[in-house]
Amino acid sequence: MNTEALEQTHEELVLSFLVESGEDYASGEVLSGKLGLSRTAVWKVVESLRGKGYRIDAVPARGYRLVSVPDRLSPLELAPLLSTHDLGRTLHYVETLPSTNELAFRLAAEGAGHGEVVLCEQQTAGKGRRGRQWVSPKGKNLALSVILRPELPPQEAPELTLVAAVALAETLREAGGDATIKWPNDVQLGGRKVAGILTELSAEPDRVSFVVLGIGVNLNTRAADLPQELAETATSLAEARGQDVPRALFTAALLTRLESWLDRHAEQGFGPVREAWKRLSSTLGQDVLVRTDRAELRGRAVDIDVSGALLVRREDGTLERVLAGDVEQLRPRKDPLAR
Repeated sequence: MNTEALEQTHEELVLSFLVESGEDYASGEVLSGKLGLSRTAVWKVVESLRGKGYRIDAVPARGYRLVSVPDRLSPLELAPLLSTHDLGRTLHYVETLPSTNELAFRLAAEGAGHGEVVLCEQQTAGKGRRGRQWVSPKGKNLALSVILRPELPPQEAPELTLVAAVALAETLREAGGDATIKWPNDVQLGGRKVAGILTELSAEPDRVSFVVLGIGVNLNTRAADLPQELAETATSLAEARGQDVPRALFTAALLTRLESWLDRHAEQGFGPVREAWKRLSSTLGQDVLVRTDRAELRGRAVDIDVSGALLVRREDGTLERVLAGDVEQLRPRKDPLAR
């Protein structure tokens, strides 16, 4: 291991101990013993962290205490917060990228493993569904892509998009936003889009080689940060809850929740995911207008089937199965969990 990598490892370990200590002080002697470093070397690591924006208190005879961390998403901030077994254990962090999905897809094609994550502070050409652009100002939101290597036939790969939607909506709710899901994978707060998911895959006829799961979340964006055409249809978690969001904490919570749902999907199939998605849905029970590449469809969204397709009942009673399209909800509906 070269000197730079060794120093980063020491910094990550010190941060992990300080995070575990919470409001308590971690003694320099304990840190020294766990790291196998001298007390002077521990002090140098702490000074290096302070130089990178970490506020760390030091009190003689008591030790060190982490007061605050910079609002970044680099491995230094994120790694100490992770409790996952696979997701995010390898992090590819680039401050500015055209698209996290593009880099993740290339890394996966070159052999990157299951659970590797690409994330950045700013996307300049982020991709949304159906070729749209995903706007992500620098240092305010979350843009990441997860490489997955599931044991799935290609026809079941779209289920992973709904897995991610459930995990994302639940994480937003835990963080203080009353999130709902508009079919298939737009996550909303108060009827305005707060997050989106883009799934891309490489597959053979009988098996999935890899899946790239791209997730974009508006965390600390304000209305002034958005293009005028998005200001009325998009929002952020910070606007919804009235305070800024610690991005690294949210990212760690999302990866933990996503991994839990991926594990459950692998063990139990799509059934539990489908039921959770239905509980969180803002689409079911609504009159909708669905625009596909070929036609428009009006009716009542009544269910999703066992593969995640939307079932729409026309006025004449016929049931249509929609695999892909844009859904416009024609009538407002209350929070599906507020019963």
